[in-house]
Amino acid sequence: MRLSRFHFVLVLVLATPLFAETHAPAAPMLPPEFGGWQISGVVRASRDPAVADPVNAAVLKEYGFNDFESASYIRDDGRKLTLKAARFADTSDAYGAFTFYKTPPMLGEKIGDQAGSLNERVLFYRGNILIDAVFQKLSAMSAAELRELASALPLATGSTQGLPGLPAYLPSQAYVKNSAKYVLGPLALEKVNAPISWQLADFNAGAEIVLGRYASSGGQATLMLISYPTPQIAGDHLRKIEAAQSQAAAPAAIFSRRTGPIVVVVSGALSQSEAKSLLASVNYEADVTWNENTYFDKRNNIGNLVWNALVLCGILMVFALVVGIAFGGLRVLVQRIIPEKVFHREQQMEFISLQLAESPPKSRTET
Repeated sequence: MRLSRFHFVLVLVLATPLFAETHAPAAPMLPPEFGGWQISGVVRASRDPAVADPVNAAVLKEYGFNDFESASYIRDDGRKLTLKAARFADTSDAYGAFTFYKTPPMLGEKIGDQAGSLNERVLFYRGNILIDAVFQKLSAMSAAELRELASALPLATGSTQGLPGLPAYLPSQAYVKNSAKYVLGPLALEKVNAPISWQLADFNAGAEIVLGRYASSGGQATLMLISYPTPQIAGDHLRKIEAAQSQAAAPAAIFSRRTGPIVVVVSGALSQSEAKSLLASVNYEADVTWNENTYFDKRNNIGNLVWNALVLCGILMVFALVVGIAFGGLRVLVQRIIPEKVFHREQQMEFISLQLAESPPKSRTET
C-alpha cells in the first residue's frame, strides 16, 4: 500500500510541470502601448471564434483559430485606433486567414510578414497572429507605427509550421492582384466560389487548396491548385473530377490536369487555348529538404577548416626543418667527439676494375 501511494505521488509530481505547460495561459497579444498609441479601456479577450467574426466563425476554426483580443487605442492628438488580433495554430493558418480576408483592392504594405491596406484599414500577419487595424485617421507615420506593433507581437515558441509552398505554383502572368486564397477546409472553399465542390476536393485525403483569379479575353478565370500527399492520390481524384464533369447534366467549362501530386483545375470565361496555356504554366518540381542542422559555427566553418590546414602545413614544415638541423648537428657533434667511429668512411676503398683499356692496333703484313 505504501508503494502504491509512493508511485502515485511520484507520477503526480512528474506530470505537474507537463500539465502546467500544456494549460498555461497564452501570452497577451496586444501591448499596452506602441508607437505613441496608448491603450484605452480594457482588452477584450475570448477563445470563441464567433466573438472574432460572427459570420465566419466556422471558417476561423478550419484555419486553426486559438484565441482573440480586441482593444481601442488613443493618441495625444485625440486620434483613435481599433485593433483586433486573432491567434492561430501556426504561421500557415495565419497566412490562410489573411488570404481569406484580403481583398483585391488592397494595396501591398511592408508590415509584418505580409500586409494589405484599404483606406483606413490595414490587415497584416506576423507569425501565427493576424491583426486587423482600423484608424480613425491615417497619418504619414501609420505604417511605421504598425511595424513597431508587429515587432512587439509575441512569437510562437517551439516548432511551428512555416508558410505553405503551394501558393508559389500560381503563375504570375495575368494574375489578378490579391486574389489568391489559401483554403484548408470545406466551408472556406464554399465561401471563395471554387470551380469544384469540397466533396470532390476531399479534404479527408489531406488536400490543401489555393485559388487565384486570372485575366482572360472573356473576363476572369479561376485557377485552382489541389495538393495531395502523393501523386497516386492526386491521380485518383483527377479521375473523379473528370468523371463528375462528364456525368453532369449541364457541364461547366472546366479544364484539368495533374502535375506530380497537384491537380490543376481551370474554369471561367476563357477559350480552350487560354485554358491549356494556363494549365501548362503549372509544373510541379520535387524539392528535397535537408532538415538536419548544417551548423555555421567556428568549428564547422569551411574557412576555418582551410586556415587550420594551412597552419598544419606550416607546423609540419617547421618540424621537418628542426629535425633536419638536429640530425645534421648530431652528426657533426658525434664526429668531433669520436671521429672516424660512427659516421666514418674509409678514404681508400677497393673496387673491381674491368681493365677495358684499348689494346694497340696490330700492324698489317704486306703480301
